[in-house]
Amino acid sequence: MIRDITIGQYYPTNSFIHKLDPRTKILGTFAFILSLFLVKNMYGYIIISIFLFGSIKISKVPLKFILKGLKAIFIILIFTVSLNIFLTPGENLIFQVWKIKVYEEGIRMAVFMAIRLVYLI
Repeated sequence: MIRDITIGQYYPTNSFIHKLDPRTKILGTFAFILSLFLVKNMYGYIIISIFLFGSIKISKVPLKFILKGLKAIFIILIFTVSLNIFLTPGENLIFQVWKIKVYEEGIRMAVFMAIRLVYLI
């Protein structure tokens, strides 16, 4: 069970990012997290995605190793997305079943929140 949790684990490889000064990596991580919460549109997320996947490529850490870390937050991710979809009010109603209403704004908020959580891991 503990082997499946890869969050925060060191992956030994010889890459440019691994050779950087720790303070540089801390500042870069802080800037990345800050940008995730300041960006409000899809274009910003596209730029962040390019930066993230470029960093993964440069670090030489296998994508499979990184994706294994997402298993730990899967339940939290589903719960958060569900809450955002069903509890975010809006103007553009997509559908309604009894008292449960789903708005376009709720879906947009859920997608952005899911991207944020996945990218944070």
